[in-house]
Amino acid sequence: MTDTPLAAVILAAGKGTRMKSDRHKVLHPIAGRPMLLHLLASVDALGPARTVIVVGSGREQIEAAVAGRDAVIAVQEPQLGTGHAVQQAEAGLAGFAGDVLILYGDVPLVSTATMARMIARLHAPDAPAAVVLAFRPDDPAAYGRIIADEAGVIDRMVEYKDAGAAERAVTLCNSGLMAVRAGDLFALLARVGNDNKAGEYYLPDIVMLAAADGRRSAVIETDAAEVAGVNSRAELAAVEAAWQQRRRAQAMADGATLIAPETVWFAHDTALERDVTIGPNVVFGPGVSVRQGATVNAFSHVEGATVGAGAQIGPYARLRPGTEIGAKAKVGNFVEVKKARLGEGAKVSHLSYIGDADVGPAANIGAGTITCNYDGFFKYGTSIGAGAFIGSNSALVAPVSIGENAIVGAGSVVTQDVSADALALARGQQSERPGWAARFRAAMSARKKSGR
Repeated sequence: MTDTPLAAVILAAGKGTRMKSDRHKVLHPIAGRPMLLHLLASVDALGPARTVIVVGSGREQIEAAVAGRDAVIAVQEPQLGTGHAVQQAEAGLAGFAGDVLILYGDVPLVSTATMARMIARLHAPDAPAAVVLAFRPDDPAAYGRIIADEAGVIDRMVEYKDAGAAERAVTLCNSGLMAVRAGDLFALLARVGNDNKAGEYYLPDIVMLAAADGRRSAVIETDAAEVAGVNSRAELAAVEAAWQQRRRAQAMADGATLIAPETVWFAHDTALERDVTIGPNVVFGPGVSVRQGATVNAFSHVEGATVGAGAQIGPYARLRPGTEIGAKAKVGNFVEVKKARLGEGAKVSHLSYIGDADVGPAANIGAGTITCNYDGFFKYGTSIGAGAFIGSNSALVAPVSIGENAIVGAGSVVTQDVSADALALARGQQSERPGWAARFRAAMSARKKSGR
């Protein structure tokens, strides 16, 4: 990278009609994060001085998604092509003197490294007028073609609709992404015409206009997967699948064991430390960190949670946002934990719900126990002290505190605090009537036979 200021123009004005959705196309998620925010995260790593997002319909959705960011929204209406779209960013870049990256909101996985390569090529000794990012897809289909020499100097660029047979045979395709100096960009765009079959103003035409001025442009290549665009639900699923495949490979390369890699689904920010083991069909939502040596067993769903070193999760466990599982703690099968902290070595092994709770180290919570944390209007907390033992099928009605090393008898409904080292029993007194069951069965059998 150079010391020259950088700006990013992100085009997101497409209607996205093929998505058949009320949600703006660029806000559909990949790995739990909207496509636009994937792209902005990569841009942010370069420290841009300005960011302009060009939208058409759905402006309110975009504004809400980027609220709190230093981004300018520009509107393209009507939509007259990519060149016309970039022109709408001119006001947002008024007074800016530096490099401009032109990106697409529905091409979300372009890496920071590739963006940096584009800028570096712009500042190479031959000082190209523009740098175009290209790729070679398995099926070139209707992509625009780039005709360039072995050094990457562009001879010409042509849209597929306007290309001849020889030009369509070229496999080097235009991704649409470009790097241009701000001082050149809008002067060239002002000269772009729409004398083509679509009647649109094409951004790539600035390359040929610069060539007419005696200034060559350059092309650099990247992998087709990095510039995969999303225009339909099927393409969204394909990009998600490709992202997940790369993320699984990276997790294993970093020292995690995935028992059935193809069944594990990561979020964009899932963090796994070394020697973590992930079972089949585990799904990670955003905001998850799994510490060294922990195991997340099959069919578990984890979101917004931290799993401590050596902890055991699942199978069939659900950890919801705000959960902190301590080192060597255990959350077993069909257990749900929400906004709760389990101390080191604590156990919730079977069929329980623990919400809005603080569970001390080495506490043991029996099967079927629930923290009753909601009265229909407000949430309340439960505190369970270190070493406490909660018997099976107990209900802890919050707000309530169980002292250290206390025992709650099975089947109890606890509505008051329990002192440390105490035994709490909160259930009806059992009584017995000898012979009652036999007499009941005989009487009912006789009644059935008589038809009464």
